Amino acid sequence: MSPVYFLSSNMKSKTPKVTKIESISEIHRMAGIAGPVHPLISLMEARQVMNLCQSPVSYVVCFYMISFVTKLSGKFQYGQEHYDFDDGSLIFTAPNQVTGQIVAYNDNEGLSLFIHSDFLRGHPLAAKIKQFGFFSYAANEALHLSEQEKATMLSIYNIIREELNSRIDDFSQEVIIAQIELLLSYAKRFYKRQFITRQAVNNDLLKKLEELLDTYFEKDKSANQGVPTVQYLAEQLNYSPNYLSDLLRSLTGLTAQQHIHEKLIQRSKELLSSTELSISEVAYQLGFEHSQSFSRLFKNKTKLSPLEFRLSFN
Repeated sequence: MSPVYFLSSNMKSKTPKVTKIESISEIHRMAGIAGPVHPLISLMEARQVMNLCQSPVSYVVCFYMISFVTKLSGKFQYGQEHYDFDDGSLIFTAPNQVTGQIVAYNDNEGLSLFIHSDFLRGHPLAAKIKQFGFFSYAANEALHLSEQEKATMLSIYNIIREELNSRIDDFSQEVIIAQIELLLSYAKRFYKRQFITRQAVNNDLLKKLEELLDTYFEKDKSANQGVPTVQYLAEQLNYSPNYLSDLLRSLTGLTAQQHIHEKLIQRSKELLSSTELSISEVAYQLGFEHSQSFSRLFKNKTKLSPLEFRLSFN
């Protein structure tokens, strides 16, 4: 079997060319199939979507995509590791995200739901859908499904397909949006389960995060590059920022930003108690541009000013 490719935004493309797809009708034309029944929503077979991926071109689509993969021969990259992708998964992309290649083969099976934001306009889901963090996740953070979860998702996709294939009436949009919202609610539950069942990988993540922050401060990167950011940590750990924060929150109750703050406070206490650096010098050492920002964070976290903390040791 010869592979075709479908690449995520955090992976390197083999070509700088990017094709923008602005309408549901356009993606049908590019896939070589008849136009959509509804101009703002479409459900396509995985093999039809893969027709777009015969060349190494990246795409920017101007609508939501929820792909339900039921069969994929080969391996799927998850961060720095590779996992079997045969048991089913969901991949989410939001409008104006770049998509591209993962290794996938021609016998792919599954469904891809394309939803233009105008389809949701006037409904509460139009605002709510932006709150689902998994739409910012790259392909290597796909939701892996159990057999029972696959059956649940497939039933929802089938209801949407039946609505689209039957006569469109005044109730079709309401029924389909209700199914989309149900799909997203189940996805939220299944992501929570994934955080729990991937405990071994997650524990390794905590270790790597701790080592990364320790190295950052020990090598004085903070003084040269500023306070470490969530974006920096995510890039080093091969996660998207939102996914990293969600994963850490499920493990420790703290977001990635809060982990950075905890490390900053720990490091600042060491400097305040064991050196004669001024408060401004400590702030600079930690990467703060303004000492007032450091003092404000320190007091918010410890209920003491940096000076009050230092004096408590004398």
